[in-house]
Amino acid sequence: MKAEDYPFVKELIIDIQGNIQKVVINFSDYQRLLEAMEDEGLVLAMREVKDETPLNLDEALAELEKQ
Repeated sequence: MKAEDYPFVKELIIDIQGNIQKVVINFSDYQRLLEAMEDEGLVLAMREVKDETPLNLDEALAELEKQ
């Protein structure tokens, strides 16, 4: 296994058996990966509610009061 075989990876830290334990990447790449995961989560949340009827402000506030 070589670091250049993986996107973003600068260094692989392995154990005695050769198993990857940690990965070193640039902080800017790390931030981009986090943003991509957040974007994916937002897309999934939007898909989950796409068929729901939107509430107006009063209805939304009433729903919040129930909780």
